[in-house]
Amino acid sequence: MTAPRFPRLSGNALKLIAAVSMLIDHIGLMFFPGLRILRIIGRLAFPIFAFMIAEGCRYTRSRARYFGTIFGLGAVCQIAYYVAMRETYLSVLITFSLSILVIYAWQNVKARQNFLAWLILVGAVIGVWLLNQYLTIDYGFHGCMTPVCAAICMPRRGVTPVRGEERFNNLPTHVALMGIGLLALALESGGNQWWALFALPLLLLYSGKRGKWNMKYFFYIFYPSHLLLLEGITLLLQLTGHYRIYR
Repeated sequence: MTAPRFPRLSGNALKLIAAVSMLIDHIGLMFFPGLRILRIIGRLAFPIFAFMIAEGCRYTRSRARYFGTIFGLGAVCQIAYYVAMRETYLSVLITFSLSILVIYAWQNVKARQNFLAWLILVGAVIGVWLLNQYLTIDYGFHGCMTPVCAAICMPRRGVTPVRGEERFNNLPTHVALMGIGLLALALESGGNQWWALFALPLLLLYSGKRGKWNMKYFFYIFYPSHLLLLEGITLLLQLTGHYRIYR
């Protein structure tokens, strides 16, 4: 008898799961804060997107463009958020932008393996840590480092892995390493953040392929657009005097 095979999930499928999870999380945050289950479901989003950030750093053809896209979108969202809410809380897109910079520094270490490369890496990590001491960044320092954990044993596309890395360049190792980052984040944050660890089995089903359709730009615009939609609904409910029902 042939052993049953688990279904494989493309990158698009995993991102769709994360997007739906994020939407449910923000609906719970904005309209139903008493329903903890919505916030628990939402914990799946960050680990999946974090892992895909590491994958993006691995496969991107232009590191500058990849960073610029994530950071630029994050900056636009921050400006809009500050104008609307007067809040300086930095979103997860800024978190991931910092992750990308540290991953690039780590890739540089593996490519060059010299003192300057190590110095840049250490400086990048310390810089991210210092920023988290003075600014309120989504998921904090451990959140910034979670995609870095996943990328430790990921060689860049077209680059020869460093000696010994081949043995660890596999999906279970990448997921396990990111699990260490999630565990550190859960130990720091506590509460619902422990549920983020349940995203790891989903990541183990990753097929390593993007999927049939190029949905890159959909996921780029999903974050700001769904927040804009929810804020619009909130404003409408406030204007009609019904928002208190949901709170």
